[in-house]
Amino acid sequence: MLISIVAPCYNEEDVIARFHDAAQKIAEELLPLGHDMEFVYVDDGSGDRTLGELQRLAELDARVRYVSFSRNFGKEAALLAGLRHASGDAVIVMDADLQHPPELIHRMVELHAQGHDQVIAKRTRTGDRFTRTVTARLYYRLINRLVDVELVDGVGDFRLLSRRVVDAILDLTEYNRFSKGLFAWVGFPSTTFEYDNATRAHGSSSWNFRSLLNYGLDGLLSFNNRPLRAALHLGMALLLCTGLYTAWIVGAALINGVETPGYVTIITAVTAAAAMQMIMLGIIGEYTGRIYYEVKGRPHFLVKATNVKRTQDQAPCGSQATKDLIT
Repeated sequence: MLISIVAPCYNEEDVIARFHDAAQKIAEELLPLGHDMEFVYVDDGSGDRTLGELQRLAELDARVRYVSFSRNFGKEAALLAGLRHASGDAVIVMDADLQHPPELIHRMVELHAQGHDQVIAKRTRTGDRFTRTVTARLYYRLINRLVDVELVDGVGDFRLLSRRVVDAILDLTEYNRFSKGLFAWVGFPSTTFEYDNATRAHGSSSWNFRSLLNYGLDGLLSFNNRPLRAALHLGMALLLCTGLYTAWIVGAALINGVETPGYVTIITAVTAAAAMQMIMLGIIGEYTGRIYYEVKGRPHFLVKATNVKRTQDQAPCGSQATKDLIT
């Protein structure tokens, strides 16, 4: 069995060689068991010498395949590129910063041999800040009440995918991608195991509060239309409250006569109504913006440099994948 290691990279020049050495050792241990391995690295428009390091690794190891983007397109695009360039019978997606321990590849391969199409590594939150742990738990509890798939706290991109799962993911050509949800949506037999949280081998994470918030909103909006339905229900509730309030004012005027309305009440009602309208417009705008990006039909990424040679007939996923393999 050929196993493809797909590792997105962004400014990882100081750690990519250490990651490759660790993965190479695992490859040597798996070789006597009949498993060969290839390494697919995707440079997501790094601003350091990550591409140079990948080119050096490719010269030293013929199993290394690299793809470098023309700019930073984001991790979702990098994952997609890696899956499209992976030719293995099974594909393991993992980070190149050693937060995903390469020694877990053994266990993934063993569980895959038992008939699981997805072998998912779930990290514990040992060592995480208390506020981040609580926020994550609240987020997953909320989002699983809204989205059409189940998202599990601690489960990310670190997983083994069988070839049929990879093909199913590549058939999903939407522009606005949320891989964690896509992995759950395609289904197939899967199993999950836990591992202890590991720290980065070098540097700090590029995920700040703003990027995490946007990522969470992507997960909320990518797999359901319930926010639109909630906006409709909220509008109907406000309309009902307005009708009841109007009836109460008219009734009070008929019984007690007309009184001068309160300034504070009017300002509060107008401000609340305007705020709800802005929220509703924002929700509609988010969905409209996604439609806008979908209909433009732009490629998910552009390739600046690669050592992968493919013809148009060999490119996966039809014409869209061919567009993305621009060199």
